[in-house]
Order: sequence, then structure tokens, then C-alpha cells
Amino acid sequence: MSDPVIVERKPLGVELEAGKNYFWCACGLSKKQPFCDGSHASTDIKPVKFTAEKDGVANLCMCKHTANNPFCDGSHAKLPSEPG
Repeated sequence: MSDPVIVERKPLGVELEAGKNYFWCACGLSKKQPFCDGSHASTDIKPVKFTAEKDGVANLCMCKHTANNPFCDGSHAKLPSEPG
């Protein structure tokens, strides 16, 4: 399986609408972060479809290593340091 690209080492607060379906980018290649734009086609990583449970801001994972897709679970704090 391909490794996802780390977009940011912090979550992104995104306004969601209750009942609306979203596709969270799991590969990190999308130009429309944190949502899918189809860039995963060159990988074996698929986007994560989810339905917002309520209106409001949700912290979506940008490091792409969360165990609670698509929401941030703090995994970014455990990633190895960036080179350099």
C-alpha cells in the first residue's frame, strides 16, 4: 500500500453541514485539501466518504495518519520529525 503524503502536521477546522456527504482525501495529493479531487487515481489509497452528523466546525486530519478517519486524533504529534 502507498504511504499518504503529509499535508500538514496539524488538523484543519472545516465548516460542515449536517446530513451532507463529503469525501476526505486520504492520500494527501488533492489540491482541494482536505477533500478529494481524484488525485488518488495514481495510488492504491481511496478517499473516505463520510456524512456530517451535525452543522459546525470539525477538525479534519491533514497528516493523513489518523486512526479516526477523517477526524484528527492527534497522530500528527507522533510522526517522525521532518528532515532537515
